Amino acid sequence: MLLRTAPLTLLALTLSSHALAESPVAQRPDVTLALANQLLSTTLATCHALGQTAVAAVVDRGGNLVALQRDDNVGPHNTLAAQRKAFTALSTKTATSTLAERARSNPDAANLTTVSELLLLGGGLPLRVGDQVIGAIGVAGAGGSANDQGCAEEAIAQHLPTQP
Repeated sequence: MLLRTAPLTLLALTLSSHALAESPVAQRPDVTLALANQLLSTTLATCHALGQTAVAAVVDRGGNLVALQRDDNVGPHNTLAAQRKAFTALSTKTATSTLAERARSNPDAANLTTVSELLLLGGGLPLRVGDQVIGAIGVAGAGGSANDQGCAEEAIAQHLPTQP
């Protein structure tokens, strides 16, 4: 009888150790409120150093808005633009300035402009930890997409220095 149960016991041990190695609950890094607020504060401070005001938004890895900071007297359309830039960067795992350039230069990528949730203007950047995109930041209203992106890049350099 022992010889018949040994293979079953071995199978049960193998399956249970495999189940422990692959938990049914995903554990992934994500943007915290504290990190989002640090990124946003640094982004706006960088824009202010350029003599610009702006609005900046951070979304988590699921595309949910984590935090938003808006300077006084920034046009109301910029709030939605910042959120959509962040969502676009997260969704595509690509800087929105890169997507905008691809849409201009590649006929196949031009269709990206027809996806209503995406905003192909510079100022949106994915947030990476290692090889994972954990969220994204979007900036609008800082006097053009180059300024928008530059302000976000400075914040990322300060708070996520290991990002490639």
